Amino acid sequence: MPDQVFLAPGEPVDLDNCAREPIHIPGSVQPRGVLLVVQDEDSVVLQASTNVADVLGRPLDGVLGRPLPEVLGAGPARIVLEQLAAVPDHRTRNPGLVHVDTGTGTVVLDVVVHRPPPATLADPGPVFVVELEVADGPRPLTYGSTYESVRDAIADLNRAGELTALYDTAARHVRRLTGFDRVMVYRFDAEYNGEVVAEARRSDLEPFLGLHYPASDIPPQARALYEKSWIRLISDVDYTPVPVVPTAEPLSGRPLDLTYATLRSVSPIHCEYLRNMGVRASMSISLLRDGKLWGMVACHHYSGPHAPSYGVRAAAEFLGVALSARLVAQVEEELLAESRRASGVLARLVGASRDEDVRLVQALTRTDDLLELVPADGVVVWAGGDLATRGRVPDEEGCRKVAAWAAAVADGVLATDHLADAPGAPDAPGVAGALALALPDGGAVVWLRDEVVRTVDWGGDPNHKAIAVREGDGVRLSPRQSFDLWREHVRGRSAPWDERHVSTVADLRVHLVEALFRRGQAEVFAARALQRTLLPSRLPAVPGWAVDARYEPSGSGQVGGDWYDVLVLADGRLALVVGDVAGHGLATAAAMGQLRNATRAFLLDAAPPATVLARVGALARWTLPGQMATMAVALLDPATGEVEHAAAGHLPPLVVRADGSAAWRPLLGSPLIGLLDGAPAADRLTLAAGDTLLLLTDGVLERRGESMRVAMQRAAAHVGRPVPGALAEVVDHLRDAASEDDATLVLLTRR
Repeated sequence: MPDQVFLAPGEPVDLDNCAREPIHIPGSVQPRGVLLVVQDEDSVVLQASTNVADVLGRPLDGVLGRPLPEVLGAGPARIVLEQLAAVPDHRTRNPGLVHVDTGTGTVVLDVVVHRPPPATLADPGPVFVVELEVADGPRPLTYGSTYESVRDAIADLNRAGELTALYDTAARHVRRLTGFDRVMVYRFDAEYNGEVVAEARRSDLEPFLGLHYPASDIPPQARALYEKSWIRLISDVDYTPVPVVPTAEPLSGRPLDLTYATLRSVSPIHCEYLRNMGVRASMSISLLRDGKLWGMVACHHYSGPHAPSYGVRAAAEFLGVALSARLVAQVEEELLAESRRASGVLARLVGASRDEDVRLVQALTRTDDLLELVPADGVVVWAGGDLATRGRVPDEEGCRKVAAWAAAVADGVLATDHLADAPGAPDAPGVAGALALALPDGGAVVWLRDEVVRTVDWGGDPNHKAIAVREGDGVRLSPRQSFDLWREHVRGRSAPWDERHVSTVADLRVHLVEALFRRGQAEVFAARALQRTLLPSRLPAVPGWAVDARYEPSGSGQVGGDWYDVLVLADGRLALVVGDVAGHGLATAAAMGQLRNATRAFLLDAAPPATVLARVGALARWTLPGQMATMAVALLDPATGEVEHAAAGHLPPLVVRADGSAAWRPLLGSPLIGLLDGAPAADRLTLAAGDTLLLLTDGVLERRGESMRVAMQRAAAHVGRPVPGALAEVVDHLRDAASEDDATLVLLTRR
């Protein structure tokens, strides 16, 4: 509790501030025993509880500053010191048994030794604590008086095959050991609300089994102490705290930390809480899992004070340790069984996801494996633009909303049993809970659960946990007085998602990410293979002319939409085509193939460039709706050097004359393929000997943060005198090194 901001000493405590009460340093003990703080170096008593005279028969000033042998006698002091030094963990040797001469007789005392928690790991502290209680029950503690007393309980625990049986066995045996009127086993949920899962009680008491208690009944600092100390006894809730003097430990000047003290005084708010329940004595045994508070065994006594001997408490503590170990083993067994079952389902899903001949959403939803992996009412899968479902889900629009929310909100995996409270929650009627798995490509898998109307029985109204109590001229908040059954109907929530299912979904996500990568790689290879088939394997030879072309893929490694074509027509003219389809990947490559083949077909009819583009545009609107592309088409008459050209949203030709001057042909301003409706404007020019014409895509000259007009001016100024066979140098010179776009260039030179 190092970061806890505690109340100042003497500050009044009520329900407004009890979560900050420094209960580990109360400065007092319960009166059933005596506490001494002893210096290591010379065994001098530095602090003592003020009831030393009642137990040891010595006044306080006859104890403080005196050596321990003088206070207890040489024999008892030797037993204490031997007990302290016997083993590194001295608590395993508690209690010892000492006979102390009080002056009026000899009293037999249980002695418990411990060291206070260190202020720092490097400072274990120079003192130890001695607690003395009047011995009761069989002494010394032996095999017969400790282990044998819980042997039957351990055997019963080991025979129990389910958690419910474990709880019942523990409650029954603890009550038989300790003699309390009621013994309950609490189990905590993730927010530390408690539920009574087992109970052994006096027959005339009303049952508490199944009741819930809010987490505020046990503040965080109290839970922290339960994790450090297995057992805590309040033998009389009406006790008067006995101060420890002096309040501060003299060597360090700090308040004495009583975390491990069996006599530690408890919060007055907690005693008031117990009195309001009609409880006169209480004992708690911690149930831990991986060092964290999992639950507790709560013992209540109603007929008066009740002080089980240290021997009985030791036996009960031993039973609590054994129960904790058995609970952990049982939970681990159930987790292992669930893990084995889930692993089989997960293996089938992973195998299905790797079948690249089937769309991923179909592979995942052709069986009910997703719903077997995680119990749910329905599941929605969104990947690669495809949607598929299994089980009970909303309509298609609702499923798309859920998938979009999951892809945008879930960072890996997200679980909620109250979807309406989730950030950006979609409107999905009938859906109360969602377990979402987000995929890196913008897809998602979402398990859905319907609303489950639950009835929760509380021990008193959890929404009104306090009452106002007048004290003098002021008012103090006090624990509630009514613990009558208060029934709550919880709506709008699904059954909660189990952590093991969330973990399994996280494992599935790893495999799906890998599957997407594999599928993406396969798609890239397929797109590259398709693109290679679309680019000319060799360029035609035309007497008096030189033709060359260059294609550079994008820096991202994805297949883009650039292509070029050069072919000789039946009438002897030479056709040059450059195109750029928007997008990347296999779908883009497929669209590029359709446009390339359509262009070839229309060119073979000897149609002029503008007519070819008009026909390609009409075909694209019909067969490739929504697909956009730019294209430039040029037809050369080799005999005259005349070039007719047209473009659809594409750059005009760049002409480099024999004298080295370069200029772009006028922009004709036509729409893109996909928007083009009718023939675009056309232009003509004549190439003389030594002149060069370049058709190129915008990936050759575009640069981030630079306008296209400036890019065109820069290209014209720096293109130089391109020659066949050296287009790689031209592209490298003009292209942005960080470009993630394809770059394509076709060169035509008159010799």
